[in-house]
Amino acid sequence: MDDGRRVTMSAVARAAGVSVPTVSRVLNGHPDVSALTRIRVEAALRENGYRRRAARRSGRTLLVDVVFDDLYCPWAVEVIRGIEDVTRAAGIGTVVSAVHRAPLAWQRWLGNLRTRSAAGVIAANAVLSVEVLAELSRLRVPLVLVDPVTPAGAGVPAIGATNWAGALGATEHLIELGHRRIGFIGGPAHVLCSRARFDGYRAGLEAAGLEADPALIREGDFYHESGFAAATELLAQAGQPTALFAASDQMALGACEAVRRRGLRVPADVSVIGFDDVPEARWSSPPLTTVRQPLLEMGGLAARTVLRLAGDDGVVPVHGMELPTSLIRRGTTARI
Repeated sequence: MDDGRRVTMSAVARAAGVSVPTVSRVLNGHPDVSALTRIRVEAALRENGYRRRAARRSGRTLLVDVVFDDLYCPWAVEVIRGIEDVTRAAGIGTVVSAVHRAPLAWQRWLGNLRTRSAAGVIAANAVLSVEVLAELSRLRVPLVLVDPVTPAGAGVPAIGATNWAGALGATEHLIELGHRRIGFIGGPAHVLCSRARFDGYRAGLEAAGLEADPALIREGDFYHESGFAAATELLAQAGQPTALFAASDQMALGACEAVRRRGLRVPADVSVIGFDDVPEARWSSPPLTTVRQPLLEMGGLAARTVLRLAGDDGVVPVHGMELPTSLIRRGTTARI
């Protein structure tokens, strides 16, 4: 049946009583589909007059392009794992790139993108210029953002976590343990999640009748070295903090090392809490108390969203999607 409108994979999936990834696997010739299911999907494809995209007719495998500013952190690995879980199930390949905040690298990436059969692009914690956005629009390549650095443009789906609520919960946890001088090591001030985490920290203090003391606040870059340097400064001043809240696990682990090098103990002398819950957090000594950011789920949702856009379903996903964070109590926080 064809009334002139484009038939989508979702329509075929509904007709066949299967999922969209199953339809995609049949279209891409993957063997991990039962014979009966394949017959049912192929019949639905014929009956609904489904027309394959030109990229599929060319015989090339469709790909999802995933681009980061850099890959020097376990945060990126967890997001990639979540993306690949979904794209692999859909029979679609994944290409991962890092542009290292370099304009020329973005141009090279766009040049490579033009040569591929891109089903869509997932940009994670990356800054996309007006020129890059315009070219993606011209190429008609769907775009989804994960943890955007700056506010997403109109109509661009963005996926993140409840950064403000997570930071509020971390601060409340330290206050419940009796801490009043709580140092904060934030990420770069221009980054959306950094601002949200600082605002959550400040809200937690204010709710307890405390003020955010500028002397207890430092800015880092999410990596170990900046956490170590910031904690070293905070611990060297008179009236040092009894607890440190770092806006990433890597900075928190750097802060733990700074505590140890000062001859102090975590958490007996200084409590430390991070944000992300990357795998190394549970293997540190002591294991790191942190705020779990659902990175695998964020990657998976981004992949499902971009494939939905690529399928021309005509349904625009929610512009901003935030997945819930949760406090993970381990061994680096204790009552004062």
